[in-house]
Amino acid sequence: MNYVPGTASLIDDIDKKHLVLLRDGRTLIGYLRSIDQFANLVFHQTVERIHVGKKFGDIPRGIFIVRGENVVLLGEIDLDKPCDTFLQQVSIEEILEEQRMEQQAKQETEKVKLQALKDRGLSIPKADNLDEY
Repeated sequence: MNYVPGTASLIDDIDKKHLVLLRDGRTLIGYLRSIDQFANLVFHQTVERIHVGKKFGDIPRGIFIVRGENVVLLGEIDLDKPCDTFLQQVSIEEILEEQRMEQQAKQETEKVKLQALKDRGLSIPKADNLDEY
């Protein structure tokens, strides 16, 4: 087996099913169709998989182009291996509602934390203001 440096090593993975974890936390599953020298990826028959607790849902996205700098993890999915997952697949509507409720709960928790810090005379700069420091 010869070692090929850089993105050229992905040429053998073209037309295989892959899972991609993006920098913004999204998970994509699809068939790798093309790559370039910047590790930009083109996927076909792509679905965005959303996990909430022990449930997941797949949102069809079709052809998806991913900029190379946004890829955190790329892995081939073994189609021959039986799926022994303990996760329950639910409808798109149900998983989006679960995700919305989870995000609301996180926001409420953040509000409580920020208020507790404020009561103690501490403050945390907001993410949009970090460039000013």
